[in-house]
Amino acid sequence: MENSTFLEDSLGRHHDYLRISITEHCNLRCTYCMPEEGIALTPKPHLMTADEILQIAETFVNFGVKKIRLTGGEPLVRKDAKAIILRLGKLGVNLTITTNGILVSDFIDTFKEAGIHTVNISIDSLVEEKFNRITRRNYFATVMENIDLLLQHNFKVKLNVVLMQGFNEDEIIDFIALTKFKNIQIRFIEFMPFNGNQWDKSKLVTYSQILETIQSAYPFHEIERLTDAPNDTAKNFKIKSHFGSFAIISSVTNPFCSTCNRIRLTADGKLKNCLFSNSETALLETLRSGESILPLIEQNLLAKKAVRGGMDDDSKFQNPDLFSKNRSMIAIGG
Repeated sequence: MENSTFLEDSLGRHHDYLRISITEHCNLRCTYCMPEEGIALTPKPHLMTADEILQIAETFVNFGVKKIRLTGGEPLVRKDAKAIILRLGKLGVNLTITTNGILVSDFIDTFKEAGIHTVNISIDSLVEEKFNRITRRNYFATVMENIDLLLQHNFKVKLNVVLMQGFNEDEIIDFIALTKFKNIQIRFIEFMPFNGNQWDKSKLVTYSQILETIQSAYPFHEIERLTDAPNDTAKNFKIKSHFGSFAIISSVTNPFCSTCNRIRLTADGKLKNCLFSNSETALLETLRSGESILPLIEQNLLAKKAVRGGMDDDSKFQNPDLFSKNRSMIAIGG
């Protein structure tokens, strides 16, 4: 049934990576992800059921999707998360997950049974007080214990670190130090604008600033540039004497739009062809009426802009009238 061109956009980019948000709920309240007062959650009848998640996922897999990442909110807070993970694990794709790590200890066996080998953990500080401040919760010790637990069970662990000027840019070297003896990849992510997260460019820690900080601590010949995987969003490096590695995701200063292969499905069944796009395509009503969602998927992909949802220059990217029309990150799914 696979059609090699069906998931192509007008620029010839093929989309074989589907990110599925299975819930808008989260047990943290990270400042860069959602407004302090929280968000108006979608009523449950308007959210995808487990069967609908599987049906849509199977449609994409039939047309060539090879990788699925589960996101949220926090995906593991959903009551039927284990069942969803296990069912998706039978689709024969590379199944991965991004989580805040709090509930990981309850899901180790589920991850193994579903064939998940890589787990991304979002953590923005190695200082407990700062972690609690950015997340507005007190789970630092639990998250650190669960990172070690994943490593003990031979999972590939990636730590997602959103860098913000005046908050955690002074911890770059501390995060790199984690890779000395642990097989971890640190992923430094430029702070991106979304509705309600008080983004402004002065908070941005850029790709070049990150590298300059690392180069000030390690000799140039010790910093190895690794080969990036096809369609990789990250620029990959390692300290030669370290066991693990690090990467920089520079969505703001060095976007990777020309090789983008990602498409996002929100918890309420809407397709987003770009993280930064404020346009969406609703699939759920059509799916529930028994009609084909294929024309909607095709329409969504053909509408994809060349760069960052149409924010193709710095003035547009800094215009709050544009990025405030997008959802908050928690409602998109990371």
